[in-house]
Amino acid sequence: MDRSSLSRSRRFAPAVALAAAAALTLAGCSSSSGGKKSEESADGASAGKATTPRMTIALVTHQSPGDTFWDIVRKGAQAAAAKDNVKLVYSADPSAGGQANLVQNAIDQKVDGIAITLAKPDALKDVVAKAKAQNIPVVGLNSGVSEWQKLGLMEFFGQDETVAGEALGKRLNKEGAKSAVCVIQEQGNIGLTQRCDGVKKTFTGKFQTLNVNGADMPSVKSTITAKLSQDKSIDYVVALGAPIALTASQAGSDAGSKAKVATFDLNKDLTTAISKGTIAFAVDQQPYLQGYLAIDSLWLYKNNGNYMGGGEQPVLTGPAFVDKSNVDTVAKFAAKGTR
Repeated sequence: MDRSSLSRSRRFAPAVALAAAAALTLAGCSSSSGGKKSEESADGASAGKATTPRMTIALVTHQSPGDTFWDIVRKGAQAAAAKDNVKLVYSADPSAGGQANLVQNAIDQKVDGIAITLAKPDALKDVVAKAKAQNIPVVGLNSGVSEWQKLGLMEFFGQDETVAGEALGKRLNKEGAKSAVCVIQEQGNIGLTQRCDGVKKTFTGKFQTLNVNGADMPSVKSTITAKLSQDKSIDYVVALGAPIALTASQAGSDAGSKAKVATFDLNKDLTTAISKGTIAFAVDQQPYLQGYLAIDSLWLYKNNGNYMGGGEQPVLTGPAFVDKSNVDTVAKFAAKGTR
């Protein structure tokens, strides 16, 4: 982690500590993916469970089907919901309009709070205003660190994607990289764009971007393979998600390329790949923590009037580098699906 991001993380440590103090137990549940709404059960979570009145909170993300990153976010949200006596309703749609409709559905159901991602914030502006007009508190997580205050959200939990990108660019310089390509798997996603822009800002070598369709992994593989076959000067592929990174590693082999792969975000298979050396390193934004804090913050607001970050600053959950030096520690939690 570079000095600027470390300083910012320390600045927001009290807010994270507040959430930790409120957490009596963490109880994980199984998760699935897709756009259909589903209530998460709190069965089995008895020790330390809140006795406050039952709340209903909607978690609405831009998850694409099959993206395992969101399983980790949901496990964190489920753990907070189980502890806080919250009925959690999860829904997702990768299209901006679809996500906005899901937020409207939550408003119509008169939920007690809404947690949303802001991958495409302009499309959510009106529906967030409607939630506020109905006195439904709204917090943000994961995507939208530069936009959450403009939309009037109470709080935000996530990573400053520009800072994270800058940190990765500096890491590439230290690794001696000369030519890097940043693979964007969802065009129009502001967080992904900020990551690549951050890398470009600090990386001193040749820099390119490559757009792929993250919903079609065979297409992702063929596109990256073609790029690496065409440009042998590329010595680092920067992926913006674990599934893309693992596919990029396979594409490199198919292309006969010596390019290394670095990535944002983790999952179980990615930590194994780092251990084996097929992935050089990853930037971890701790998605479990994002889901947990988002739900817990709404409980704290309703039951104690708390604002994490005072409503003025985001609560940063990253960036932190995971490489061979520390992957064994992280891997045991990734095996449980919580990192």
